[in-house]
Amino acid sequence: MVTPFVKAELTAAVTSLGYTEGNKYFKDQYCLEALKDLIRYLRRDDETLGIRRELGQMKLVQTNLIPIICEYHSDETLFDVVLRLLVNLTNPTLLLFNEEVPTDKVVRNYYLQHVSHLQSYKPVLASDKLWIVLTDKLKLLLVKEPEDRLEDDKLLTERILILIRNILDIPITPEDEKRTDDDASVHDQVLWSMHLSGMEDVIIYLASNENERHFCMHVMEIISLMLREQNPATLAQAAAQRSLAEKQKDTEELMAMVQKESSEREARYKKMTASRSSIFRGTFCVKDVKSISEKDVIVHRTLTDGKPIDFHQNKVAKRKAKNRIPLPNCDVTRKSTLSIRLMLKEFCLQLLNGAYNSLMHIVKDCLLRLKTQDHDETYYLWALKFFMEFNRHSDKFRVELVSETMSVGLFHYIQTQVQTYSESITVDKKKAAVWSRRLHVALRAYQELLMTLNAMDKYGSESVRKSSEVLKSNVFYVPEYREMCLVLLLNYKETQHSLDYLKDLVETNHIFLKLFEQFTKGKRHLIVQSKSKAPQKRKKAKKKKLEGEETSTPPPTFDEIAVEISSALQEQPTLTDDIAPYDATSDLPMDDLNNCSRRPKPIWL
Repeated sequence: MVTPFVKAELTAAVTSLGYTEGNKYFKDQYCLEALKDLIRYLRRDDETLGIRRELGQMKLVQTNLIPIICEYHSDETLFDVVLRLLVNLTNPTLLLFNEEVPTDKVVRNYYLQHVSHLQSYKPVLASDKLWIVLTDKLKLLLVKEPEDRLEDDKLLTERILILIRNILDIPITPEDEKRTDDDASVHDQVLWSMHLSGMEDVIIYLASNENERHFCMHVMEIISLMLREQNPATLAQAAAQRSLAEKQKDTEELMAMVQKESSEREARYKKMTASRSSIFRGTFCVKDVKSISEKDVIVHRTLTDGKPIDFHQNKVAKRKAKNRIPLPNCDVTRKSTLSIRLMLKEFCLQLLNGAYNSLMHIVKDCLLRLKTQDHDETYYLWALKFFMEFNRHSDKFRVELVSETMSVGLFHYIQTQVQTYSESITVDKKKAAVWSRRLHVALRAYQELLMTLNAMDKYGSESVRKSSEVLKSNVFYVPEYREMCLVLLLNYKETQHSLDYLKDLVETNHIFLKLFEQFTKGKRHLIVQSKSKAPQKRKKAKKKKLEGEETSTPPPTFDEIAVEISSALQEQPTLTDDIAPYDATSDLPMDDLNNCSRRPKPIWL
C-alpha cells in the first residue's frame, strides 16, 4: 500500500517534471532527476501495484510523458529515461501478476484498476507525433551497420520495440467503446498512426533482414497484435469498392435486425394489451396438470402465451460450481473500417512477398534452439494459421509464398505441441484454461495445413499437385497424425474446452477424412498396415505310456527292511584278516584289483 509520505513524494516528483502552456510543453530544470526518482519508486513497488495505480490516477502518461517525448526527443539522455519509464508503466497487467488472474476480491480490484489505467493510456498513445518520433529513432538506429552499433543502440532499439508491443497489447473492451463494425476503434486509430508514420515499413525491414534476427520474436509479437482482431478471409477479399455480394450481405443483416426489432416491439405491445384490468386478471387453470388437491392447477399471472408455463420461476436457481462452468469463448473479431482493412491487406501482401518465409525460418530456428521465452511458439503457430489462410483466400493462390511452413517436419512439430498442451491441461489444472487456448491455436494451425493441402490439389499446377501427393503420403502413413483428431475428440470436456474449439476440431476431422478419401481413391499401390500377432509356441504333448509296458517296482520302504537292519546290527560277525581291498605289491592287472572292491559286502557295511 502507498503511504501518505510516498504519495507526497510521488506528487512532488510529478510536479517537478514541467507544465503545459497552450499547445506546448515546458520541462522543469529538475525534470531528468524527477524521472529517475519515479523509476526508482517503481522498482520498490509491491504486489498490489500501489505506485503504478497512484501514477495512473495522476495521469502521468497523458499529461507529462507523451508531451516530453514529443517535444524533447532530440535530447538523447532525456529520451532514453522517458522511454524506460513508459515501457515500465505500460507493461501488461497479467505479466505483473505472474500470468495469473488474482482470485482474491481486493487484489482482483487492484488488477482491474490497473487495466482501466492502461486503457486510458491507449487513446493518448495513438498520437501521430509519438509514432513519428519512434519511427525516426528506429530508422536512425537501423541505418547503422550491426558491427558499428553500440550496446546502448541495441538496448534503445529493443526498448522501442517493446513499447510498441505494450501499446498494441493493451486490452480492448468493445462494450465500453460502444463502437459498431466499420467504425474506427482505439486500436484502429493506433494502427492508422503507425501507417502514417511509416512504422509498417520498418517492421517489414526487420522481418526480412537476416542481420536483425535477434529482434525476430519482438517483430512476431507486434505483427500478431496488429492483426489479432482481423479475419484473414475478410481481409484478403477487401477491395476499394464493395462487391455485390458484400452489399447484399449487409442488406440482409440490416433487414434481419429490423425484423428482430419489430418482433420485439409487437411482443411488448401484446404484453401491455393482455395486462388490462379485468375481474379475473391473470388467473387461469391449466388442464391435465394436477395440484395437491387433485384438481387443475390455478396460475395467477397475466396470460400472454399458453405455451411457456414454467413452475420453477419462483425457485432459487441452483448455483453451478466453478469447475463445472463451460469454458467461454475468448476470441474477439471485428470488422474495421475500409481504410484500415485496405492498409492491413497491403501490409500482409508485402510481408508475404518479401519477409514471410525468412521470418518463419528464423523464428522456427530460435524455437528449436530454445533461444526464446516460454510459450513463444503460440505466436509462431498463430502467424502460420493467419498468413496461410490469407494466402489461400487471396485473388491468386501461390504456394511458394508459404513454402517455409509446408513440410512434414512442421506436421511433426504441431503434433508434438498438441500432445504437450493436451497433457498439460490434465496435469496443470489451475491453468487449464490457458493451456486450452494454446491447444486451440495449435489445432487451428494444423487445420490450416490441411486446408492448404486441399488448395494445392484444387488450384495448383502439376508440380504443386505432385508435392501435395508427397506430403499426404508422408502424413497419412503415420499413425500419430491419423489418430490425433480422434484422440482430441475423445478427450473433449466442456469445462476445459470452448465451443469454438469443438467446432474447429470437428471441421479439422472432416477435412482430414476428405483428404484421406481422395488420397485412397484410384490408388493401386496402397500399403495397409495391420498389427499381426506373433505365433504362439505349441506345447509338446506328453508321450503316453504303452499299455504293455511293465511298471518299475518301487524301492522298498524303511519299515520293510527295519527288522533285517536291527537283526544285522545285533549280530557280531568275525571278519577274516586275509582279505585286503587293495594290494599294491600284487602282479594282477588294475582291472582285477578294482573288482575286489565290488565283491558282495555284509549288509551292515
